[in-house]
Amino acid sequence: MKTQLITRQGYSKLKQELDYLWREERPEVTKKVAWAASLGDRSENADYQYNKKRLREIDRRVRYLAQCLEQLKVIDYAPQQEGKVFFGAWVEVENDNGDVKRFRIVGYDEIFGRKDYISIDAPMARALLKKEVGDTAIVNTPQGEAWWHINKIEYPK
Repeated sequence: MKTQLITRQGYSKLKQELDYLWREERPEVTKKVAWAASLGDRSENADYQYNKKRLREIDRRVRYLAQCLEQLKVIDYAPQQEGKVFFGAWVEVENDNGDVKRFRIVGYDEIFGRKDYISIDAPMARALLKKEVGDTAIVNTPQGEAWWHINKIEYPK
């Protein structure tokens, strides 16, 4: 089960995608389907079949986004978070081998297409929550425990 949290930026991005699909792409694809259907035999009409399939994909994504946006809780930055790792933080961590990673802890729906975002539900994020700079987080991985030292915590304001 995914945590139903999202940053303000993530919420805006999903809302923009929903608006684009509903107001721009769907009407355009609907016109193409109607045009292709008017040509006659639909069973061998590639334009009709492709655009009908695309219309189903758009409708499925629109339903998902509408339901998702209704259920998500937007979490904004609060000054009380400063100095500790909470939802929305940019965190820089380093392990004993000197490997450094920097990422932002965000909601599940925000991580796609971004290599520098991790879900609040990820083991790394869970291990880091409420920690401060200088603390060590122990992350359970399939290979065993991994120790990560927190170098930096920042919040977008």
